Amino acid sequence: MSSSSLTLVVFTLALAFATLSHQCHGGEVPLQVGYYRGKCRLADVEAIVGGVVKAWYKRDPTIPAALLRMQFHDCFVNGCDASILLDGSSSEKTAVPNLSVRGYEIIDAAKSAVEAICPGVVSCADIIVMATRDAVALGGGGRYIVQTGRRDGTVSLAKNVDLPSPSISVSDSIKAFARKGLNATDMVYLLGGHTVGVTHCSLIMDRLYNFQNTGKPDPTMDSSLLAALRQRCPRNASVDSSVDLDQNPLSSMIVDNSYYRQIVRNRGILKFDQDLALDPLSKPTVGAIANGFDFSTRFGQAMIKLGTVDVLTGKQGQIRSSCRAINKPSK
Repeated sequence: MSSSSLTLVVFTLALAFATLSHQCHGGEVPLQVGYYRGKCRLADVEAIVGGVVKAWYKRDPTIPAALLRMQFHDCFVNGCDASILLDGSSSEKTAVPNLSVRGYEIIDAAKSAVEAICPGVVSCADIIVMATRDAVALGGGGRYIVQTGRRDGTVSLAKNVDLPSPSISVSDSIKAFARKGLNATDMVYLLGGHTVGVTHCSLIMDRLYNFQNTGKPDPTMDSSLLAALRQRCPRNASVDSSVDLDQNPLSSMIVDNSYYRQIVRNRGILKFDQDLALDPLSKPTVGAIANGFDFSTRFGQAMIKLGTVDVLTGKQGQIRSSCRAINKPSK
């Protein structure tokens, strides 16, 4: 199968993988493939969530990027506990890096669908992971098998949001991922989410016109890309236009390895993306992905691993009735 194919692939995982070990906040109950099987009578929870996501995707094919970003921003702060979904004047949603996170309505819709059939059983944290998997598959990536059994967190504070900065170095990014139990290879694959991502002109103007206060563009940028971006992002523009992180127009909406093929040709949009292809710590992995044929499989594996970061299981946390608010104490 070509890496840009829209064919959905279902990976067969060994039974041992069904209970992949995970980091947690002191819990001993492992995540499982098919955790909800039999817990909602005959209802297939994953199919219900998948149906909601498919309906949204038909209206908005950009949701793979939105949900990939949501899961990353949730799991990287306080673990995969759906704390990013909680409303509040000082919740994680209000932190600057999260102001542009979107897709909350998709999670709300999926939650409403499962609550109507199986109230009080399915966590919002699991819905994020299931919905993201479904969106990735709809966007042309492989359909990886998700583990479930997470519980929802009850704390969401903007001050806890400490996501890697766009200006971070590759070495510091590797350290940040390592603190979450993710290695350098995991990091490079997870950044493959940029294959369907976008940024805005305001975040790359320095690379186009005044790189590191030299008065010149970033010398690592491909000259034809530079010319095209300067047309899209002129100085003193009144509109902050969007820019695809994957500059292959045939692939910018497909979850594939095209992003890596672009950055090895010095066609990275963000400085960090270009650094990823140039830094000796990540260059070999980037090159292997760009020239390989197993991106869908390896990306799925990295997403599964991301979904195990600091999860709540067993009797920890709660199963929220609404993903936007913690449950009210019972009287």
